[in-house]
Amino acid sequence: MKSRALHKGKLAGVLVIVTTVSVFLSAESERTSPSFEESISYRHAWGPAISPDGKSITFQVTSTDWEDNRYDQEIWLVREREEPFQLTRTPKGNSTSPRWAPDGRWIAFLAARGDKKQIHLIRPDGGEAQVITEVKEGINNFRWSPDGDRIAFTASDKEEKDKKKRKKRYGEFAIEDDEYQLSHLWVVEVKPDPWPSPGEVPCRKAMEEESGDNDEGSAESANDCLSLPKPRRLTEGSDFTVTNLEWSPDGARIAFEHRKDPLINSRVTADISILEVETGEIRPLVTAPGGDGGPVWSPDSKWLIYVSAGGNTTSDYYRNRHLYKISVEGGTRTRLAADLDEQPSSVSWTPEGIYLLAWQKTKRHLFHVDQQSGETNLFAATPDNIWSMDFSKDGRTVAFFGRSQNTLNELYRSELSPFQPEVLTNMTRQLEGWELGSSELISWTSTDGTKIEGVLHKPRDFDPSRKYPLFVIIHGGPTGIDVPGVTMGYVYPIQHWLAKGALVLRPNYRGSAGYGEEFRSLNVRNLGIGDAWDVLSGVDHLVGKGMADPERMAAMGWSQGGYISAFLTTNTDRFRAISVGAGISNWVTYYVNTDIHPFTRQYLKANPWDDPEIYAKTSPMTAIKNAKTPTLIQHGEFDKRVPIPNAYELYQGLQDQKVETKLIVYKGFGHGINKPKERLAAMWHNWQWFARHIWGEEVEIPLATITEKQEGADQDR
Repeated sequence: MKSRALHKGKLAGVLVIVTTVSVFLSAESERTSPSFEESISYRHAWGPAISPDGKSITFQVTSTDWEDNRYDQEIWLVREREEPFQLTRTPKGNSTSPRWAPDGRWIAFLAARGDKKQIHLIRPDGGEAQVITEVKEGINNFRWSPDGDRIAFTASDKEEKDKKKRKKRYGEFAIEDDEYQLSHLWVVEVKPDPWPSPGEVPCRKAMEEESGDNDEGSAESANDCLSLPKPRRLTEGSDFTVTNLEWSPDGARIAFEHRKDPLINSRVTADISILEVETGEIRPLVTAPGGDGGPVWSPDSKWLIYVSAGGNTTSDYYRNRHLYKISVEGGTRTRLAADLDEQPSSVSWTPEGIYLLAWQKTKRHLFHVDQQSGETNLFAATPDNIWSMDFSKDGRTVAFFGRSQNTLNELYRSELSPFQPEVLTNMTRQLEGWELGSSELISWTSTDGTKIEGVLHKPRDFDPSRKYPLFVIIHGGPTGIDVPGVTMGYVYPIQHWLAKGALVLRPNYRGSAGYGEEFRSLNVRNLGIGDAWDVLSGVDHLVGKGMADPERMAAMGWSQGGYISAFLTTNTDRFRAISVGAGISNWVTYYVNTDIHPFTRQYLKANPWDDPEIYAKTSPMTAIKNAKTPTLIQHGEFDKRVPIPNAYELYQGLQDQKVETKLIVYKGFGHGINKPKERLAAMWHNWQWFARHIWGEEVEIPLATITEKQEGADQDR
């Protein structure tokens, strides 16, 4: 039979001030399933930036632009005891990276309101933004100077003239790993509200150049043209590229992270140097093997802390990164937070101390680091997951985005003493009236005795006496992590399967973040094999409890989750259907095509020429003759991370074995489906595939939009 289209839900207001610590969905409202469009369209908030006085916070909101088929990012602002409001609007583009001026009078941000991203200024009270740079190649990132008179930024160098000549004569070609544009450090004066501004006074020189009448010797034509302040170059050279920068609190120096080139595999060459702003003198500070970056100044400008691979160049994809402190004058570095068995992130050094965020299993907490002993102390565990944070100038107030089990990401503000977070947004109201089901953390023992956790989603009317179809959704990474809470599932319609009467299991298989370095190392030379143990033992756990129907089970995932799904396709017949999203099918094929060759060498501890056996043992294609499971394959046309030959190899192998398969290529996309229309298509493709194989339903993907359907129904009436 044909499945009916899903009902359209109603979107409520999105950003409303709330004065309680938690946000809840109304239990009394009528529950309906959202349409696929609605589940893709809900707004997402992130990236807090708090004003120097701690009273106002900017943040970024991502919304869906269906007409232009893109996701729009704009800056919002919330003041103390007021409702949030949208501060910027960049037609056909995004407004990102808001940063407060040290005196709080201006907010700088990046926007492409022309050809390239430039720095703009806007008043916190609103009004029209003004551009303050006109850099031909655009701005990569920027920081205010402590006095607010200057902004330092990084920008890519101009394309070399020889390359332009080559292109003109020989057309387009590229030499792999040998052609790129370096980024360097610049500084520009900040002169807001010029009077008059460039463009308000005729520029006779420009008009004469356009007409061809310009006299190069005319002083008059050269002096009546107003322009923005010209940036001053601070670094140059062909042997490094600048990736990050931070001003010292006294404004005299800039610490900057740099590497030999912008290629992704050059991250292991990242070092830190100090620039004297006035003299231009550059002094190397951290030059150890492995990647070192993310410099953060002490409030007295005498020390830096930074995140380091600790000299590791052979296993840094899954080993912990280290936090170090070093004098700005150089010398011996001191390790901090050595007692924290996880990756430190969002590191801040305020007048009140050093703070960072880190996973603790499926929770992400705020920690304080003792400056003398280096020991960490749990500072805040509410809400469940704290994603990003920013501190006021005095370090006494923090803004952060967090999420609890029943909410979307919400913006919080709190004094550090006492720590009593107040939620300032209500993004969760978007889900009001939606059929969401529930989620809980469960655990089981894997084949080799390893304890594995996962998130189990149940229908809202779950009946423990029934057996349900089971959908296993496997995250990527492998150092990703799934946590209990509301999720829309990317291209997997989780909430719709729950509403239809199914269980959804999202396992945190070995290698996942949150469980420490040893756990993340358990799939080294054991990829696919150990991962499959963890997935299948989780399935057995639910079947053994009488919850899952062993005759109606499905598995799917994207990236590393797609690889594990492909491994399951060729190594077990437990599932009725599988979907492989951007997955690896053959590690040799992956190794020679991917843009991150070291990933494979680190996890398999060899290249395929030195140890072909481990590549064969862990590759789905090795067991292709055992494949029986109907398999949908989804892949981006221009995927560099998991290149599309992996999809074609699995597709052909399944065809040769007479296994039902379908390959869908999303045109123009890389590793992710980052436009709403194609994401909608991918979601429908999964719904259609599993409807047939799990429920025996033939689904016709609708061509009419919800609006067109409603208009047609109105006309029929």
